[in-house]
Amino acid sequence: MNAVPDITLNNGVRIPQLGFGTFQIPPADTRAATLTALEVGYRHIDTAQMYGNEKEVGQAVRDSGLDRDDIFVTSKLNNPFHEPAAAHAAFDQSLTDLGLAHLDLFLIHWPLPATGKFVETWQALEEIYRSGRVRAIGVSNFQPNHLRRLMENSVIVPAVNQIEAHPYLTQDEVRAFDAEHDIATEAWSPIAKGKVLNDPVVVGIAAAHGRTPAQVTLRWAVQRGDIVFPKSVTRARVEENFALFDFELSEADIAEISALNRDERTGPHPDHMN
Repeated sequence: MNAVPDITLNNGVRIPQLGFGTFQIPPADTRAATLTALEVGYRHIDTAQMYGNEKEVGQAVRDSGLDRDDIFVTSKLNNPFHEPAAAHAAFDQSLTDLGLAHLDLFLIHWPLPATGKFVETWQALEEIYRSGRVRAIGVSNFQPNHLRRLMENSVIVPAVNQIEAHPYLTQDEVRAFDAEHDIATEAWSPIAKGKVLNDPVVVGIAAAHGRTPAQVTLRWAVQRGDIVFPKSVTRARVEENFALFDFELSEADIAEISALNRDERTGPHPDHMN
């Protein structure tokens, strides 16, 4: 089994750099897929209220036979709850649905800038954090302008910013801002919904290393320092995605893959998602 390294967040909490994503896994398939990931060796599970599968993620965590403290569980606040009282109630509901006494990480899923309420919502997350029911709090899909406004009006700096990032969207500006403020970057859609897997550059580097294009793309993200959580319901692919820590890309490989950037998103732009 490959050893997955941890990244230390800005409050001292350690998070596995590789996790298992549950986005778009139907609830009926989530328990089995999550159990498979835990059997393979994943110890970091990423879900969200929006995904509708928190109950099944929690069931898998409980059924795994693993110590709860050995599994890092993340969830995210759904968009309708950008108001302090609603955010508190939504967090409580996540704990209930997951069947867990605490979360390891809780994120604001989208900034929703048109509503203008993410600062008040963040302050509610600060209160939840101080209650001890979540070990770290962060944000998702926040641009530097959103982060600046948040940090100017709050006490706790987000531990994590989860953003879309892959070779076609390298997100250099956001990642640099995160790094400057000791915010860990998590990359969602790390293989751009499969689009990068047929790219000649990625295919060529994969062939040179005797690896798959998915492994090379995920390894690129890991060597940049991002936290990644690929998703699959196929055991062979879950195992493939886990085998990232027994090879290394060269600096030339990293540069060649990074040069593929064309600012192409698979999801909405955070400034326009409302």
